[in-house]
Amino acid sequence: MPKLLILSVSAGAGHVRAAEALCAYAAAHPAGVEAVHLDVMDYVPASFKALYADFYIKLVSHQPALWSYLYQKTDHASPRSFGERLRRAVERLNCRALQAEIGRHQADAIVCTHFLPAELLSRETRRGNLRTPVWVQVTDFDLHRLWVVPGMHGYFAANDEVAWRMAARGVPAASVHVGGIPVMPAFSEKLDRAACAAEVGLDPERLTLLMMSGGAGLGALDTLAARLLRMDGDFQLIALAGRNESMLRALHELSVSYPGRLHASGFTPSVERLMASSDLVITKPGGLTTSECLAMHLPMILNAPIPGQEERNADFLLEQGVALKAVDAVGLEYRVRALLRDPSQLDNMRRRIAPLARPHAGRFVLDAVLRELSSPASEAA
Repeated sequence: MPKLLILSVSAGAGHVRAAEALCAYAAAHPAGVEAVHLDVMDYVPASFKALYADFYIKLVSHQPALWSYLYQKTDHASPRSFGERLRRAVERLNCRALQAEIGRHQADAIVCTHFLPAELLSRETRRGNLRTPVWVQVTDFDLHRLWVVPGMHGYFAANDEVAWRMAARGVPAASVHVGGIPVMPAFSEKLDRAACAAEVGLDPERLTLLMMSGGAGLGALDTLAARLLRMDGDFQLIALAGRNESMLRALHELSVSYPGRLHASGFTPSVERLMASSDLVITKPGGLTTSECLAMHLPMILNAPIPGQEERNADFLLEQGVALKAVDAVGLEYRVRALLRDPSQLDNMRRRIAPLARPHAGRFVLDAVLRELSSPASEAA
């Protein structure tokens, strides 16, 4: 049985969710695959985790302009600059326990859903300390320079443009595979809308909007929900607060004023069932969340994207005609009102999703990795 090691970083929820999706597909793979998921942040000092992961969440939440500057600055920085060499040295110093754990597993192949472990392993490969093939799965619809890590066996891109950009940065085109962004197998299932709606007390015949905050519960959902519910219109609203308990309490209080119209929920491992009950998703444009929406053929309103990767994700989805963008609460209300007045817009957006939906991206990744492992060249190595 081939053994795969899936490496992620819990700086935001998307990288981890992509890794979990790959493990779920491995568990059901007919070839029999053992997959182990390691979160890099479980193997670093607490001080480094606070700087790398926790600080990132605070930065994008409270200082988006600063994050935008850093995103652009690092995208154009030379990998050989002093600042970049210092960054990689600090990462190596803090990830020694991770490297020891990777060696202990003796995997046949490694897939990274974040660039940090890929950078660490690139150096080990270059020095001859690692012979295991390492792959990189890009988890956005655009490409930041940090994803282009030398010495990788192969790359998985979300779309043709990401592959094109990789080639422009010197990555051999033959090593890039366009397969989408891995989402859990549940998002590929044919779910019954009526049954899913009944589970949470929703009317399956009524227009349903799903408002998501993301895994960390970012965003004033209660304020946005109240604004939408004050509108005229026959619709019901699902509001997901993630792990933000204070936000969930505020939503429950708001639901008292709108009986039968607002369903508030915290973190749920079965969000696909709420999506199956919905007609439109209001969400921040993370790569994983929007890939899940595409897999479920759900049009989107993209709410206040974070500068950098979320803005670029939003640009891609807007260009494809499967989403609208709202930069603030006023814009959100305007766009919801427009869709309520003209439901054909929603139908047109939904029809454009089909060519973009890649619900089995996780299986695509596994199949490509396994093909390489079973090839004559791999066996000879």
